Amino acid sequence: MTSPKVQAFFDEVSHTISYLVSDPETKVAAAIDPVLDFDLASASMSQKSAELILSAVKEEDLKLAWVLETHAHADHLTAAKFLAERTGAKIAIGAGITEVQTAFAPVFGVASEEAAATVFDRLLKDGERLAIGGLEAKVIHTPGHTPACVSFLIGDALFVGDTIFMPDFGTARSDFPGGDARTLYRSIQRLLSLPGETRVFVGHDYLPEGRKEFAWETSVAEQRASNVHVREGTTEEAFVAMREARDATLTPPKLILPSLQVNIRGGSLPQPEEDGQVYLKLPVNGLRNS
Repeated sequence: MTSPKVQAFFDEVSHTISYLVSDPETKVAAAIDPVLDFDLASASMSQKSAELILSAVKEEDLKLAWVLETHAHADHLTAAKFLAERTGAKIAIGAGITEVQTAFAPVFGVASEEAAATVFDRLLKDGERLAIGGLEAKVIHTPGHTPACVSFLIGDALFVGDTIFMPDFGTARSDFPGGDARTLYRSIQRLLSLPGETRVFVGHDYLPEGRKEFAWETSVAEQRASNVHVREGTTEEAFVAMREARDATLTPPKLILPSLQVNIRGGSLPQPEEDGQVYLKLPVNGLRNS
């Protein structure tokens, strides 16, 4: 099985890991889940994290062909649009994004044309394949965290977004609109049915008790053997009971309101107002009805 080159970029603010995946032969690459830096307290924004990816692209003499999103993130703003504008790369996301757009566009007063599927270059369905030079990225629809979640299998490397985390941390929450614990369990079983030697790259790491260093690479075999939420032998009913009880204790991500209104637009910011200033909206009690 082909092994792509994988470079990881850890964002300490959101604990997100972005990836640059490249074909060593053709030098064609894809960026996965890039972060746009945003400080909530000051409402300041920068492209520092995305620039690190661009620096690696330049240093490795790569051509960035794709920016791949595993889902519409609720914990960080995406730098997909920024990278696409700088490199000519195309932006792709799971076809379920239209369901997320339908749910959240009214919350933020986003016009239908702004949240339309056309803000992305390609909407991906289960089983579709993308060329990354001589590599092939297979799309695996893995809903449960959100309806739009997909994982990407590129050679022997699997990029799972928020579906599962490192084995000692477990699995994603399933209480967002369109999320479902039972669906999440079944999505995870699809991933765990892959060959045990498949490398697994997670979308976040939060340093669980007992571990002192951040980590983001594991394997299907390790997940089957020791994932604290869904190791081999865990029944669907037990997982659903655990996940729903755990989710009931969780608060919304700190950046959920800024993130979603940008991410359903593919990383584009709202149009400037008459004064030339760009504004993000914080709808009071808006999430209650979403």
